[in-house]
Amino acid sequence: MAAVVLVHGLYHRPEHFDLVAERLRRAGVEVAAPELHKGSLSADTAAVQAVIDSLPEPPIVLGHSYGGSVITGLRGVGHLVYLAAFVPDADESAAGLGGASLQLKDAINPEPDGSTSLHPDRAADTLYGDCPEPLAAWAVDLLRAQAPGCGRGIPERHSWKRTPSTYVVCAQDRAIDPVLQRKMASRCTDAREWQTGHSPFVGQPDLIVELLRELLAANTPRQ
Repeated sequence: MAAVVLVHGLYHRPEHFDLVAERLRRAGVEVAAPELHKGSLSADTAAVQAVIDSLPEPPIVLGHSYGGSVITGLRGVGHLVYLAAFVPDADESAAGLGGASLQLKDAINPEPDGSTSLHPDRAADTLYGDCPEPLAAWAVDLLRAQAPGCGRGIPERHSWKRTPSTYVVCAQDRAIDPVLQRKMASRCTDAREWQTGHSPFVGQPDLIVELLRELLAANTPRQ
């Protein structure tokens, strides 16, 4: 069975995928969730590529939000999953595609060192507004400061042009406009639409687990 690689977005950490990763591992699936925050899109992409290169066969790779820009630049992937994520084409960046909603921009705090962070109360409503309050609080506590410029990075490769891909539109998203998501979904092989906010890996992890197990089964060769 192929592995699953989970790629987080800006301000997030691999631990935000814990609820998904735990369920997949209990089902016998190998899961990797690389840490980004390397300072640039190219460095973040290289960190994920190193994980993929260490695996014995092409994995299914899910990218959330900014993580879509990261997975777009990868090679050696069996299937791409874009979860409320950016799907840049040539000379496009996440910021250039439309970037953050006004609500998300309002949650951003500039830090003295040039990085940015998210105001906890505003982040909870914007990113996890449809999640149970204890889970939203857990997710907000995990958020970390973000180096500048990553969202303006342009991928060097465009793997969705050669690799099967699935886009998941989060129709109640307050961080990335669902209209923009549907436009980007048209670039992918397949599209789904869920009535969730921006972060179903927190509020409805079973939706993601079900999708990934479906894709794993479809990509497993028959004996």
